[in-house]
Amino acid sequence: MAKIELDNLAHSYKENPRGPEDYALKQVQTVWDDGGAYALLGSSGCGKTTMLNIISGLLTPSQGRVLYDGKDVTTLPPEKRNIAQVFQFPVLYDTMSVYDNLAFPLRNRRIDKAHVDKRVREVAEALDLTDVLGKRAAGLSADAKQKISLGRGLVREDVAAILFDEPLTVIDPHLKWQLRRKLKEIHKKYQHTLIYVTHDQTEAMTFADKIVIMYDGRLVQIGTPEELFEKPAHTFVGYFIGSPGMNIMPCTLNGSRAELSCGGVDVDPVVAEKALGAGGRLALGIRPLYLEVLDEQAPEGLPGHVTAVDDEGSSRIVTVMIAGQKLKARVAEGRAVPADRCRVRFPMERVRIFADDYLVG
Repeated sequence: MAKIELDNLAHSYKENPRGPEDYALKQVQTVWDDGGAYALLGSSGCGKTTMLNIISGLLTPSQGRVLYDGKDVTTLPPEKRNIAQVFQFPVLYDTMSVYDNLAFPLRNRRIDKAHVDKRVREVAEALDLTDVLGKRAAGLSADAKQKISLGRGLVREDVAAILFDEPLTVIDPHLKWQLRRKLKEIHKKYQHTLIYVTHDQTEAMTFADKIVIMYDGRLVQIGTPEELFEKPAHTFVGYFIGSPGMNIMPCTLNGSRAELSCGGVDVDPVVAEKALGAGGRLALGIRPLYLEVLDEQAPEGLPGHVTAVDDEGSSRIVTVMIAGQKLKARVAEGRAVPADRCRVRFPMERVRIFADDYLVG
């Protein structure tokens, strides 16, 4: 295992980059702790794979350094970094048995035969592959092949880190949850440093201890699922995490009151003061979970009307229009929803203020 540090990292695929817009990766400074399980999350084209390829050694950065336990490995190829990689599509020897596929990384390093056997059987048991150890990989299902690919990454005990590049893409949806849970169990047992690239927030939240959010080539937040949900550091995090994402509306501040196109909302006075000091373009954000849709006769809230109700079983997603502003609210099953006119309350403790897209306070 290893602690991985990205020191002032940036990368452009252009020979002569002129400005930030020419960089796929922009000024990244972060540390991946030894033994941590991280998910690298973001939309397509945000720089996730570029960062993973730099960590693995498939790509040399235009700027900055990659350190493994304090050692500069920036120019070292993958085979010199003692890492394992698992890709979207299984990388196997189809003509070999499952046993031989799992054993290959160890045999290639001339590990003692008895230890190879012990380690292969340990990993096979952890991945539920014991019953197919004698079978050829070619005849197995897609999920079994991907488990073999995972096993080849996990079988080496001395590996510095295991890097996953959207490894469950080819897996049927009903099997993805099982494999994510299996990976989590294996991480708990072996404590490898794991970095898992995905664009699926569900995969990230059910696998990782910490999630790294990327946007437009920048690393905008690292945190637990709860931290990303409750205090998104950037409007992109607010929008990207959660389904539906955070409601985000342009606003101005008048003291401790946020003025929206649809009316005024009370905000934390301390946050308001910091936001006014920060200046820039301001926006108010609130999660659909915390937006309260009340009866038209309620004594508080902004007036609006319900335009749609989508039933999800345990809750309903209510679309509300307030002075031309569309908002989403999540309402628990069993709670009444007005048929048309309503009032919408913004609990002050749940309101977030952003200045130039970054969270204030």
